[in-house]
Order: sequence, then C-alpha cells, then structure tokens
Amino acid sequence: MELDAFLRGITQIDGVSGYEQNVAAFISEAFSPYIDDARTDNLGNLIYYKNGKGPDVPRVLFCAHMDEIGLIITGIEKNGFLRFTSLGGFDVRTLPGQKVTVYGQDPVEGIIGYKPPYMEKGKEKSSSMEMENLFIDTGLSQEQAERTIKVGSVAAIKRDMLTLLNNCRAGKALDDRAGVAVLWQCARELSRMEHEAQLFFVATVQEEVGTRGAVVSTYGISPDLGIAVDVCHGDFPGAMEHEVSTLGKGPVITTGPNIHPFLAEALYDTAKEYNLPYQRDVSPGPTGTDARAIQVSQGGIPTALVSIPLRYMHTSVELLTLEDIKVAGRLLAYFTAGLNNTFVEGLSCL
Repeated sequence: MELDAFLRGITQIDGVSGYEQNVAAFISEAFSPYIDDARTDNLGNLIYYKNGKGPDVPRVLFCAHMDEIGLIITGIEKNGFLRFTSLGGFDVRTLPGQKVTVYGQDPVEGIIGYKPPYMEKGKEKSSSMEMENLFIDTGLSQEQAERTIKVGSVAAIKRDMLTLLNNCRAGKALDDRAGVAVLWQCARELSRMEHEAQLFFVATVQEEVGTRGAVVSTYGISPDLGIAVDVCHGDFPGAMEHEVSTLGKGPVITTGPNIHPFLAEALYDTAKEYNLPYQRDVSPGPTGTDARAIQVSQGGIPTALVSIPLRYMHTSVELLTLEDIKVAGRLLAYFTAGLNNTFVEGLSCL
C-alpha cells in the first residue's frame, strides 16, 4: 500500500469521537507489516509496539488521533427531521447542504438543511448561523426514523477524497488521519533502519472532545519522551504570514511552554542534517493537541509536536499535500534512528 491509498482509505471510513471502531480496524491492518506487537486499551486507543535493541532502552511514544469531528442526534421531530449537536468543533457555516450518514440500527443517509435565507424575517436575517437551527433530513417520517435512529445516534459527514493539482488532497477527517498517516510512513521508513529505542505508535481516540485518548495511553505506556503529530492551519488568501504555515514547505515543528526545548531543537537539527524541509511555529500556551495531555502525564513527559499544514480545518474539504506527510514521516524516522539513552537522560538537564 502506498501513502495515497492509505490516506484515501483511512479518511473514507467514519469514526467520530467515541465511536472509532471502524477506522481502527483499517489502521490495524495497515500497520501490521511494520510492528512487532499490538493491543487496544480500555478506552479504545490502538497501541503498536516496535522493539528496540534491549531491555534498558528509551521508550518513545508517537501519537496521532484517529477520531474525527461528528454529530450526535438530540431529537426526532414529528415530521421526521433530526436535531443534532456537534462532537467536536465544527464551523457551523459549512454544515448546510452537507451529506451525512446517521448510524442508527442501520446506516441512513441524509442531508443537513436549514431555513432558506429568503424566508428569514426580522432579526433572523442579521443573526449568525446557529447549530440549533439546523436539522438532518433523511426523507423518513417520524415513525420510520424512530424505528432505526435513536437520540444519541451519531452521524458523520459523507465526502470522498478529492485529488487536486500539485499532489494535494482534500476531504474530511484529515484532522487527524493525516497524523496517523505520518506515523504509518514513519513505521515504514523504520522497517529499513536500525533503532535503539522501544517505540510505541498510538492512534488515539477522543482527541476532539478533550485529548482523552492521549491521557490514558501516555499514562499506561509511561514513555521517556512523546511526540504528538497533528495538523495546523495552512495558508489561505488574506491570512497573515505569521499566523499560518505554508503547504508544501514541510512539516511544522512547534516551540513554546507545551514543548520540551531540547526535543524541538533535536528535530530541527535532524531536519537540517538530512536536508528535509521544515517550518517553525510558536504556541504560547497549551497546544490544542495530544501534546498537551502527554506533557502533564505522570511526573511530566518531555514532549514535542510535529504538524502538517492543513487548509480549511474542521470542514469536509480539509486540504493538504502528500509531500508534507512523507517528509514528516522521514523526519520522525531519522530522529528515532539517532536516539539513545544519553540523549534521553539529557532531557532532564534543563
């Protein structure tokens, strides 16, 4: 399997926060040639092991979340329309007209509707769009809907991945299936390299609703260091240059209080040594990623964050370039190949 096929496959499978089982099955099959062992913890995190050179070697955690933002049904109206709220942070403006799959007793397809603008009156015309005014239309009557759909059923946006020019791809759930693709690419690269460290590749659950998977998996693994892989805002017209990262110019390495400075510098040095393009980013507080949970686990874990530039985050047409994923995977692989106990021991010497 090549990267394009992996990314296309993993984004076509629905797995909203708390309901990631289907996408987990795809990930498990794809990782199996490159790992030594695997398990699923009580929360649903997928944990893949790649052995090091002995018992007293560094324990390194790589994690990326496999859940996607989604919807959960809050009511079924007399005419069969479904009311909902979000699992994670949708941009409400992008929801009207979207196709969805509602997971009741059987999957049911529908579309998200709202009151047409030309029928709005008074304050409705000037008010911002609210999720409470949207609904899902499946074509079912109330009686038919209630036979298969319940309050608490979840729904996912339905969207095929688009292949665009310059090796770009657009679709849903690239936040953060792109990060899982980086871990997969890293594992592939390491299958041709030697490394001293014991590696843990983790596809975490429920990041979009509070980094819960990273909290549990980091505590259970007790790594010597952890690297989260996620996405960050890519460039678009009107954005200030310092606010975004540029697609096609490599992965983004973050600095800030959530990040161990020695780890960030080591990643910069690795990129320079192997002539890999990279970008810098500053996060002045806790990042909105699994890195936040890793850092404060147990007695504190040295943490880094590597991100893929992504346009139109939290929409159904998130856009990135495959090349940034490939480079990020190579960066993590080369970094890992150079890790040893001396480096890890030095992380405590701030």
